[in-house]
Amino acid sequence: MAVVAEANGRSAQLPQGWPNEIVGGDLQVPILDGSLRRYVNLDNAASTPPLVVVRDAVHRFADWYSSVHRGSGFKSQLSTHVMESARRSVAEFVGADPERHVVVFTKHTTEAINKMARDLARAQPIVFTTIMEHHANMLPWRVYASALHFIAVDGDGCLDLEDLERQLRAARTDRPRIVTIAGAYNVSGYTPPVHEVARLAHRYGAQLFVDGAQLVPHRRVCMRGTGADDAIDFLAFSSHKLYAPYGAGALIAPRDAFSDTPDQLGGGIVDLVTLDRVVWAGIPEREEAGSPNVPGVVALAAAMQRLSELGMDEIAAHEEALTQYALDQFATMPRVHVLGPRGVARRVGVLAFTIDGVPDNLAAAVLSYEWAIGVRSGCFCAHPGMTHLLRVSPELAAKYQQQIIEHVRANVPGAVRISIGIHNSPRDLEWFFEALRAILEGEFSDQYRLDPASGEYAPLGWSPAHDEYFKV
Repeated sequence: MAVVAEANGRSAQLPQGWPNEIVGGDLQVPILDGSLRRYVNLDNAASTPPLVVVRDAVHRFADWYSSVHRGSGFKSQLSTHVMESARRSVAEFVGADPERHVVVFTKHTTEAINKMARDLARAQPIVFTTIMEHHANMLPWRVYASALHFIAVDGDGCLDLEDLERQLRAARTDRPRIVTIAGAYNVSGYTPPVHEVARLAHRYGAQLFVDGAQLVPHRRVCMRGTGADDAIDFLAFSSHKLYAPYGAGALIAPRDAFSDTPDQLGGGIVDLVTLDRVVWAGIPEREEAGSPNVPGVVALAAAMQRLSELGMDEIAAHEEALTQYALDQFATMPRVHVLGPRGVARRVGVLAFTIDGVPDNLAAAVLSYEWAIGVRSGCFCAHPGMTHLLRVSPELAAKYQQQIIEHVRANVPGAVRISIGIHNSPRDLEWFFEALRAILEGEFSDQYRLDPASGEYAPLGWSPAHDEYFKV
């Protein structure tokens, strides 16, 4: 535990986390003054570094890698065994019902949602979602749903359950209804009560799809809930946000949810092909066309095993403590405005904020080039949600949209986002807030120049020599 001064002058005991669990946690990177500093990664919502055990598992498996499911050689049999064992591990990690659910491996959450949206499209579903969703959980439904309805949210982007119930009650009952929401939002960090939403959806004959990309790495998940009434029907998530960035993802869905014809066609998905007949393989094989990413699946299984050993409740407690500390520090800065709910009870450690008088992309550039702190800025692939949280008027929104169409992003509003992982420590946040206070005081280089097309800032005449650090 570390003692960190709170905003009110008291001392707080904050957990140190697990910095030695990840690869590259002690790297030094170049900054603008020519020196090297330890890199502080506060961009975990975008992607996480690999766990050491994940890297090692992939390295060990490389000797044994082979094709799966039809090879007679020992390596092929072993690779098949590993892949199917990992499938069971995924189901156990998220508390899926083995009698009802099947695990389909994908590349990431985006592919999983697109796959399910296409499969469900045959029944012309009515879909209920929110304006706060990541584009990955909005655009597929806009294309494939027969009707899309947006659930009301408050000023912080939090779900209005009464509005959802009103819409479900009024919806047509002659076609399937799907409620699809994130388990945790990548802009606000808000965690809606998914099991309460499931209970409400089921009461009106609908099913619940949860985009778990930001939830599964940070909180214990049990799809079964307390019973059929509040169970999660569909779940999708990515390994690259789960400390296993090797290209795997997972879709967990009811076995009877898939269409008779797979959404991708090719090898490995059939039992029989003639010139006039196709007999598709069973689920999940027929939904995994082509040669699967077995090393990525190994990485995912290794990550879930290690996170289970560390304890998901302990991970949640660690992140909640650091999140509360961050919220307390933000509260001392009048020019800084945090988006989303203020308390830790309804959020994960994803904190987006704006700074009066400092563009978000400039703040992010200063944090990177002068403090070696990795954050993210902009609209985080959630344009409608950010427009809502930033309270952009319809007139200004139309103006910015036209600028973007004309490839001018110089004045497009956005936010800075920090996101906490298992490896982050109180020292990381202390360093970040020291940097943020310097930015508020104007203590940074005046050499930054704006690229109007991208909206990004970079110091004039200086760039790191990337090839000196890694080159393919």
